[in-house]
Amino acid sequence: MVGALAAVLYVRGRAFRLRRGPALVGQPLPVRASGMTVLSLVPPALAPSHLPSRTRLLANFVVSQLAWFAAVLGAAHQRPVVGTLCVVVAIGWHLSVSVRPAREARLVLVACLLGFAVETAMVRLGHVAYPSGQLGAQFAPYWMVALWGLLAIALNVTMRWLRPHLWLAAALGAVVGPAAFASGVRLGGAEFVHEVPALLTLALVWGVLLPLLMRLSVYFDGVSPDRVTHG
Repeated sequence: MVGALAAVLYVRGRAFRLRRGPALVGQPLPVRASGMTVLSLVPPALAPSHLPSRTRLLANFVVSQLAWFAAVLGAAHQRPVVGTLCVVVAIGWHLSVSVRPAREARLVLVACLLGFAVETAMVRLGHVAYPSGQLGAQFAPYWMVALWGLLAIALNVTMRWLRPHLWLAAALGAVVGPAAFASGVRLGGAEFVHEVPALLTLALVWGVLLPLLMRLSVYFDGVSPDRVTHG
C-alpha cells in the first residue's frame, strides 16, 4: 500500500502545501477581525512554519519507496527478514529526525496493530495468500504488518496535506489501496486467491482506514513542534 500511495500523495501534496509570500502586489491581505489575520485561521499544525521542509518531504518519499520495494521483493524471493529489516531501518531513521519521536513511535505502533488485524482478516477470509513471512497459516506475514508502520511515517510528512481533506482521503484510499496491493501481487509479494472479492474488500477497508489514520496522525504528531498556547 505505502509505496504507491506515497507516490500519488507526495506529488498531489506539493500542490496543496501552504506557501509564504505576499498575496496582492507585494502586500499582505488586509483582512482583520478581532485581531486575527488570515494566517491565524490556519490550524497551527498546518501553518507554514510547522510544515516539513521540501528536503524532508523528498527524503521521506524516497526512503518509504525503497523500503516498500525491499519488503515486497524480499518476500517474493523468500527473504522476508531482509525486507523487514529495511523497513525497520526506515522507521528508525524517521524517528531519529522527528521532533518528538515517542509520539511518532506510538503512531507506528497503532498502525501496525491495525495492519495486523486487517491483513489477518484478509488471510482468514481466504482472499489473499503470501509466499513467505507468516508465523502461522492464519496470520498476516510480519513484513506486511511492518509496511503499515512504514505508512505511518508518511502520515505526518508527505501525506500531511490530507488532514483537512478526509473525504478525499477516503476516495484515494478506496482507489489507491487496492491498486497498491495489486502492484505487490505483480511483484510476487502476494497472490490473489479470489481477486474481485479481495479488491472490493480492500477498497472498503482503505476507504475507511485512511481517513482514520489521518485523524490519528493529528493526535500522534511528532513531526511538528508542540503547539504554543497564549493565555
